[in-house]
Amino acid sequence: MVVCMAVMVPAAAQQPVDLPLWEIGLFGGVASTPAYPGAEDRSTRALVLPMLIYRGKVLRADRSGIGARLLNTERVELDLGFALSLPARSGDVAARAGMPDLNSLLEFGPRLKVLLAEPSATSRLRLELPLRVPVELRNGFRRQGLVFEPRLVAETGDSSGKWQADANVGAMFGNARLNQYFYGVEPPYVTAARPAYEARSGLMMTRLGVSLSRRLSPDWRVFGFSRYDNYTGAANRDSPLLRQNSGLSVGVGFTWTAHRSQARAWD
Repeated sequence: MVVCMAVMVPAAAQQPVDLPLWEIGLFGGVASTPAYPGAEDRSTRALVLPMLIYRGKVLRADRSGIGARLLNTERVELDLGFALSLPARSGDVAARAGMPDLNSLLEFGPRLKVLLAEPSATSRLRLELPLRVPVELRNGFRRQGLVFEPRLVAETGDSSGKWQADANVGAMFGNARLNQYFYGVEPPYVTAARPAYEARSGLMMTRLGVSLSRRLSPDWRVFGFSRYDNYTGAANRDSPLLRQNSGLSVGVGFTWTAHRSQARAWD
């Protein structure tokens, strides 16, 4: 939630598609985002990481993340998914000066995906209903509440898979503990410009995102994304740490496949 960088899942028809069971390579990109949701300060990060894609019947590791598929029918899929947000150092954020850092959060939980429409063989509209538990990767792996992020996702592409596009609209809701993690101000951190604040559960933001990717060769793909977050209706709009009405994230990146299996995965 602090930073989100993703490569789109290729749009695909419901009929089986012949794909390698696994692929390995590199993922790289750079993104500019608010330091945390609602922050005035921005953060720009560049990453180059190993990439693993695995298309098992149950275990999945692909461009939509890592998960375990529990149910897969023609129109409904249920899986256990994982996501990772990057940290924000309070020393780099004026509004949080003197407060504890926001650590990386590993988020995991069930995600229900419902296919609503399939206008063509390479375009789909679906509803996603993920419910995740965020856990700090430092500070004793402490659980930081609960997040629910329903969204509508539209995917399209050309028949060759060279171009793929994605648009999504949704909202993010957090319980009181998660909102306190981002927006609460406890007595030891009160200043003249930062009064005490006890966060409550509710809407964190509404969100609109678009992304586009192009395959340059069988091994190389480039992508770009943009995401607009709006906080005007947020439950904790009065927090002294929620400084903006909106935030914009943008990024570009690439994936490179070094090796792929001869074994096939019929998805």
